[in-house]
Amino acid sequence: MRDRTFFERQERESLAGYAMLSCQSRGRQHPESEHVFRLVFQRDRDRIIHSSAFRRLEYKTQVFVNHEGDYYRTRLTHTMETAQITRTAARILGLNQDLAEAVALAHDLGHTPFGHAGEHVLADLMKDHGGFEHNGQSLRIVELLEQRYPDFPGLNLSYEVREGIVKHSGRLDRPRVADFDAASAPPLEAQIVDWCDEVAYNGHDIDDGIQSGLITIEDLEGVSLWDETFAAVVQSRPGAGFSVHRYQAVRLLIDRLVRDLIEAIEGRIAGLGIETLQDVRRALPRIAGPSAAMEPRLLELKARLMDKLYQHHRVRRMAAKAGRVMRSLFEVYIDDPQQMPPHIVARIAEGVAVARVVADYIAGMTDRFAFEEYAKLFDPNERV
Repeated sequence: MRDRTFFERQERESLAGYAMLSCQSRGRQHPESEHVFRLVFQRDRDRIIHSSAFRRLEYKTQVFVNHEGDYYRTRLTHTMETAQITRTAARILGLNQDLAEAVALAHDLGHTPFGHAGEHVLADLMKDHGGFEHNGQSLRIVELLEQRYPDFPGLNLSYEVREGIVKHSGRLDRPRVADFDAASAPPLEAQIVDWCDEVAYNGHDIDDGIQSGLITIEDLEGVSLWDETFAAVVQSRPGAGFSVHRYQAVRLLIDRLVRDLIEAIEGRIAGLGIETLQDVRRALPRIAGPSAAMEPRLLELKARLMDKLYQHHRVRRMAAKAGRVMRSLFEVYIDDPQQMPPHIVARIAEGVAVARVVADYIAGMTDRFAFEEYAKLFDPNERV
């Protein structure tokens, strides 16, 4: 039978010298026998997929609130797109695809309802109570909040996946980074997640923005990266309809950004003489990132999306509404924690600070559940 040792040997023979090998993992927080034929990072990936927090991403906002339409991306579909792009980059670079995919699948587990607007509100509410940041919350979920095993809290993921969750974004001043050696860079498998995440949301925010009518092709005119990409598609398929042109332009944009990322990383690996995983960890600032030529073009695109899409009055209205909902829920639960479900309140008796319990509860809500909870608490005609 092709057991775990067979696949570990296959990794040693096929992956790049700077890749993270499964057999080199620092292991799990709690002692646990490894599987007969599944590799350590494969098990981590599967545990993430089967977690409650992962399923709830289906009803958490990316840009558009879930009930605005079935077409638009959610946190779940965004996560799947990020994971797919990450696996592609990892494969070409000779990295460990299982580790890269696991980090990508877990990277947004800690996001609040209502997207980045919700995170900003909760961070403000928690500023005097230890703060809130979604990467740290993702780690909190996989280490503590998921309750699926009889012998330990959380999912008991490997050191490398947990490190990737908290360190993939590049900022080393975030909570919990110090627990994973803040002086060293994470493996390349984690580093590429941050940029594949950006590639994914740049592409799908354009797609969703145009589909929703919040932005038009004209709103993107003058952004060199988009102008070139859209023109190339129209020239190659002049008779295709606009919806095909839009889809193919987004597809080509993603392809160009991924190619640039891979080529830039390969160039830095060669230029820095990177040969081993330890070389990767010592290379600061990080190896992963777009090329010097692409970076200003990406900034131009992001600035236009900020101006035309993320600051659109409908998006701002939704963000303001989300803020009112989350602040109201937070205040009610802080004033009277007994209004939360008993299994949530029980954590206060176990010694967890009230504000942290409230933050965990609100952060875990979907958009829909948060609205329903708000109605139950404040609408006199709503059944509680």
